[in-house]
Amino acid sequence: MVRQFILFVSVAALCLGQETARMDQIVQSYVSAKTFMGSVLVARGNEVLFNKGYGMANLEWDVPNSPSSKYRLGSITKQFTAACILLLEERGKLKLEDPVKKYIPDAPAAWNKITIFHLLTHTSGLSNDDGQGERLATTPEKMIAGLRDMPLDFEPGENWKYSNSGYVVLGYLIEKISGRRYEEFLKQNIFTPLGMKDTGYDSSSEIIAHRAAGYMSSSHGLVNGGFVDMSVPFSAGALYSTTEDLLRWELGLFGGKILSPTSLQKMTTPFRNDYAFGLFVHSAGNRKLIDHAGAIPGFNAHLAYYPEDKLTVVVLGNFNSRAPTELASKLGAIAHGEPLQLTSERQEVTVAAARLAGYVGTYEFAPGINLTIRLEGTQLTGQVTGQGKFEMHAQSETVFFLKVVDAQVEFKQDEGGEYAILHEGGRDQRAVKKANSVAERREIMVPRSILEHYAGTYELQPGFEIVVTLEGEQLMTQATGQPKFPVFAESETKFFLKVVDAEIEFIDGYAILHQGGRDMTAKRK
Repeated sequence: MVRQFILFVSVAALCLGQETARMDQIVQSYVSAKTFMGSVLVARGNEVLFNKGYGMANLEWDVPNSPSSKYRLGSITKQFTAACILLLEERGKLKLEDPVKKYIPDAPAAWNKITIFHLLTHTSGLSNDDGQGERLATTPEKMIAGLRDMPLDFEPGENWKYSNSGYVVLGYLIEKISGRRYEEFLKQNIFTPLGMKDTGYDSSSEIIAHRAAGYMSSSHGLVNGGFVDMSVPFSAGALYSTTEDLLRWELGLFGGKILSPTSLQKMTTPFRNDYAFGLFVHSAGNRKLIDHAGAIPGFNAHLAYYPEDKLTVVVLGNFNSRAPTELASKLGAIAHGEPLQLTSERQEVTVAAARLAGYVGTYEFAPGINLTIRLEGTQLTGQVTGQGKFEMHAQSETVFFLKVVDAQVEFKQDEGGEYAILHEGGRDQRAVKKANSVAERREIMVPRSILEHYAGTYELQPGFEIVVTLEGEQLMTQATGQPKFPVFAESETKFFLKVVDAEIEFIDGYAILHQGGRDMTAKRK
């Protein structure tokens, strides 16, 4: 029995060694690509599996990052703000159903229906303008004053839109209801009880030991992250911490050391768009995942928790990039024993042109957000609405990978029709193929004499025009303040764009723009 036990321990140690070696290899691939520097921690329960720093906390002084380096958290702050609100509810100081005007009586009439619950779940309708265009010191009162005259994006509770402003208002409510400053309430009720000695409200003037400097890329290399006083992001994004302190937070939050079971259930129950209170709650593969990312000038972060096996993944970076979110997903997969390939390890295969042509089309994620797939020669390309075009490389006949980011597109079909799944950052987003999409349209040749007849300026409304020009044999259009785009003939009077799902129809001195279900008529000047 003793020999068997020793053998078991040896095999377990070997497996753990291989697991951590693979984690290090994954992180190093991002470090080598110069897209990540920071600190990483992976733990199962209170057992730390992997904990390491990469790159420099300060490039000027060659100070390396380590597990004790302190990083700005950005929006990871929101879950702490949400927990404070729930603590006040437990103490009978407020109710989530309370209207905000109960505590801010002079709030504008448009806020009459906004509740604390709406603020927590990003369903208040408040604009996302929280003053972050400003960089200098401010106060919650000034930021809220700036929001008063702004119209709501929608009626409270009727939609979902991520809003830093809502969490700024929550911080103001915490201060007003508790009688303490936001940072004092956090320290007394969360940081001190959990032993989080390396976490706090960041300050531009205070001396903070082991604080990492933040960096961002530029056309001539890395530069210091832009200055922003932490009073600006406030309760929506002003905290700093370490990987080890954030493990203490996850163990304390999900271990019942901060909130009651009822409050924790409220905090982790998604309401709309997978969002609960300061946390996204969704599935990664077949596992439940509770996580949130953070971004602020010079810093990106990701904090993930898998409740079924109490796995915590913390990635804190002092360089603006997508790497922390991608790494959090990959490290979680490795910890769960899932096979994982780096982009550099993937082998490209050849797929018949006829098969590639079958994937051409427009796939809709949500109204107005599409993935357009085209075949250019033998190369399949994709383009998400509002983003640049990217090449897609075949990993199999149905799965294609990108080289510009770590993502895959998988094509499938069921009784409901054809669809594509975008695998990125541990999330799977489904897009249904649309009938008669832009990518499937076939252009025809139109005589130059007809094209010349359409050249001119068409006024949609005062100050907003569409200029149509003929460059060689190509008809071009340019709307006021926008880039110039080619249009392609579907008939002698109707032309379509490839960059967006839109058409222009020319009839008797008018141009009619068909886009987004609307028909907008512009008269030729």
